[in-house]
Amino acid sequence: MADKFFLEVVTPQKAVVSEDIQSISAPGSEGEFCALKGHTTFLTSLKTGAIRYKDASGNERILFVSGGFAEVLPDKVTILAESAERSQEIDLGRAKEAQVRAEQRLRDKAAEIDIIRAEAALQRALFRIKIAGTH
Repeated sequence: MADKFFLEVVTPQKAVVSEDIQSISAPGSEGEFCALKGHTTFLTSLKTGAIRYKDASGNERILFVSGGFAEVLPDKVTILAESAERSQEIDLGRAKEAQVRAEQRLRDKAAEIDIIRAEAALQRALFRIKIAGTH
């Protein structure tokens, strides 16, 4: 059985995860990173994507995360995220609607549309749809 360490994922609205885990992988701004108990300490920003972790029983869990920061310590990982959702909490219908809206904004290319914001919204929607499909 793998050594356990603690994972805490919080957003401005709520605590999403607070439990012992065996391993984690997350979308760091410089690339995906993985950590086990005893990992070297580091701090990184996060990009939109999936956090995958094995809980204390070895079951894989998946979260959607949109931006934030991760602090990795030898016995704890703390993630402060702009938003985070467990895969089973993602509203697939809402995510598909967001995808359609973002794609429409990008197709219209109106002068008042912020392209970067529309692309980010599309990326969030696509990740939510992908992660919801793994549940």
